[in-house]
Amino acid sequence: MTLGSKLKMASTTGAMALAMALGNPVYSQTALPWLSPDVIAEMTAAQGEAAREGIANRRAKMLLAAMTLDQKLQQLTGARPEILPDLPACYGARHVTAIAALGVPTYRITNGPVGLGQNDCVSPEVAKIPPSANGFGGISVGAYTHPSSAKATALPSAMAAAASFDPAVAGLYGEVIATEMHNLGLHVFEAPGVNLARLPVLGRNFEYFGEDPYLSGVMAVAETKAIQARGLIAMPKHYAANEQETNRMAIQTTVDRQVLRELYLLPFEMAVRDGKAASVMCAYNYVNGQSSCESRELLTDILRKDWGFTGYVQSDFFAMKSTVASFANGMDHEMPMPIQWAPDKIKAALASGALTVAQIDAALERRYTQAFKAGIFDRKLEQSPIDYAAGGKLARAIGGRGAVLLQNNGALPLRSGIKSLVLIGKASQVYAQQAVAGGAITGEPMGSGGGSSDVVPAYTVSPIEGLRSALGATASVKLVLVDDANASGTVDGTQVSFADAVAEAAKADAVVIMAGTISEEGADRATFTDTSGHQLASGAALGSGLDWYAARSNAIATSGEKNTARNSGTTAMIEALLAARSVTGRSMAAKSVLVLKDNAGVALPGSVIGAKGPAILETWFPGQEDGNIVADVLFGRVNPSGKLPVTFPQAGKGFLDHATPAQFPGVLAADGKTQTVTYSEKLAIGYRWYDANVSGGCAVRAGRNPCVAFPFGHGLSYTTFVQCAPKLVFDSARGSWRAQVRVKNSGKRTGAEVVQVYVSLPQSANAVGAVQPPKRLVGFQRIELKPGASGAVEIGIDPAATNHPLGVWDEKAHAWVIPAGRFTVWAGRSSAPADLVRVGYIDR
Repeated sequence: MTLGSKLKMASTTGAMALAMALGNPVYSQTALPWLSPDVIAEMTAAQGEAAREGIANRRAKMLLAAMTLDQKLQQLTGARPEILPDLPACYGARHVTAIAALGVPTYRITNGPVGLGQNDCVSPEVAKIPPSANGFGGISVGAYTHPSSAKATALPSAMAAAASFDPAVAGLYGEVIATEMHNLGLHVFEAPGVNLARLPVLGRNFEYFGEDPYLSGVMAVAETKAIQARGLIAMPKHYAANEQETNRMAIQTTVDRQVLRELYLLPFEMAVRDGKAASVMCAYNYVNGQSSCESRELLTDILRKDWGFTGYVQSDFFAMKSTVASFANGMDHEMPMPIQWAPDKIKAALASGALTVAQIDAALERRYTQAFKAGIFDRKLEQSPIDYAAGGKLARAIGGRGAVLLQNNGALPLRSGIKSLVLIGKASQVYAQQAVAGGAITGEPMGSGGGSSDVVPAYTVSPIEGLRSALGATASVKLVLVDDANASGTVDGTQVSFADAVAEAAKADAVVIMAGTISEEGADRATFTDTSGHQLASGAALGSGLDWYAARSNAIATSGEKNTARNSGTTAMIEALLAARSVTGRSMAAKSVLVLKDNAGVALPGSVIGAKGPAILETWFPGQEDGNIVADVLFGRVNPSGKLPVTFPQAGKGFLDHATPAQFPGVLAADGKTQTVTYSEKLAIGYRWYDANVSGGCAVRAGRNPCVAFPFGHGLSYTTFVQCAPKLVFDSARGSWRAQVRVKNSGKRTGAEVVQVYVSLPQSANAVGAVQPPKRLVGFQRIELKPGASGAVEIGIDPAATNHPLGVWDEKAHAWVIPAGRFTVWAGRSSAPADLVRVGYIDR
């Protein structure tokens, strides 16, 4: 079955899965009215979201009326790690323990977003490991992070899915996850992650969808719908303004409320209002002086009152900082164990009158309503074998869709008949040696990094395996690894000088160089003076380049002896290879490909950009199918169609080259403890920062920004496209506009193009508050065409849509407003001015 056919089937199979989930009753006791056959049948027959939720809420109220106080308190939090009674092969630390007498099932939660990492099931032997210094509450950290975790498909990074610019791919992503959740007997997926790539060095960028709030929101909605259509619960995270890992547990984030609404809350609003997310995870950080998990503004005023959220709020692990305030301001569920909501603390608050039983009931009612609605109470907790081959096939397809061809100087696609190929990378780096996922460590198996996205796969495909499989036995494929000093290396394990390593590349028919920017939850790609993370030892931009690395990407890197930041010499190696004299009749640039495996946007040196540089292919973190994904694109089995969800700056000219300590990592107060990061750039993040020429050195010349190596939305193909006949049409019946563009495949291969629509707001918008950037993304659509074929693309611009395409948040009016004046609508193949044409105007 083709990927396109699979995508078309997704909505149908999702509906079937939900019907099956609701029609597999585990209890039928008439003594438990919330589980009676009649109410289950009513739920199964209910038509529409509101009807199902109404019945689910009624069932939740019936259950609560039958519960004792102690039972309620036990259900408010996750359980301490234990062998699951239902699944004795699992030592679990991500669940709420069942109450069998009431038919309340074990409620199991898995981490995400790139597959089922930390999925409530490690080996029972982990229970015997004594707590270490970094244990949680007297429990070994292995209960949460041990690599004996149940296996699942390690998908490409969320950034790769975003690069597809196709919500159907995000839906397929969610389908793989949901299928395997049912296989493993899981109920809640802690994802999608929708924080923004404000900082290119943010350690968890790969878990998110990039720098644009609209793109992030579209992908989050599609993934959320795909998961929840299959009788499961999705949990967009981390709410809110959680854009750095450095000191994430206590960092104080100061962000203008207009900026908060227009950028950092927008993907959450879309996931809640359009995706009908059943839950949301609150973050570790403080936002404008309030803990995210006890902010009435975030949890009640915005989430519930403004957006109409009817789901429940779960804490990030160990994120809650109070007992009473968190209850009073909108929290519903503490994870992973009873700490702030330990029974003794809640009973004391009840006794003092600080809390009421009604507040406890409200928190449980919200979670139970969503659980009943998803059918979790109405099916047995059981496991079944995962079809690893099927998951791997879909992961491979997703990775191919997310690959972005940045430039091509004739090297790609590689000829299938080449006789010799050299794969070259750094001996200290993972990129050329093994399949890459977040937190990957050289020489260690995938899933051993310890972060939320550490999925333990059934297998991995290394780069050399993928390339050799593609070429077959008749071609020579050699692996060359070079030391950091560019003094020596190995060829297929045999020690050689660096000059000899370069000579191997010079005589090969094709050269594939692999590099990247590995990262992980727990730290950002930056060098600090010590492990406190209070003061940078070098510029913030250093970590956005290809040379920076540290032994452990999940721990703060320092200039001292602890997790020392190092220089891999990658850029110098690439320059040396390009400068070598090829002996095959083709220049080194013309036969070389730089394959990048990045966390997010990477600052590139001028030496690799342009006609004298190699072809450059961005594949993000490809996951378990790494070798196959890369080989598919390199050899043309997949025609790349991905677009950049982040900006790639020129080295030395990016946002981080101008960022102040207040912007990252934050400024330490006189008390020596409180660290505050200020989003003083306001609306100017990502491509908006470059468009606005904030630094003063990024004025556009001939339609190109001199500070940008490759712009947001950029991506080439092995074919060519022409966009023409742009037109803006007003739909008077709906009060919306449609941007229309015709696209022709003018090349010789079947391929896909993504039409992107941007809007420039009138000058009057600046009077509302923060200065608006020159343009914002408001729509996009992918179209696939055969050679010579043409097709029409139509992208709607609806002022009433949840992404507020024409709107500006007016904090004084506490409302979205549409400023008066002329809006300019642009369409094209990237955010670069040279790639856009004016479609028309909207006058308000």
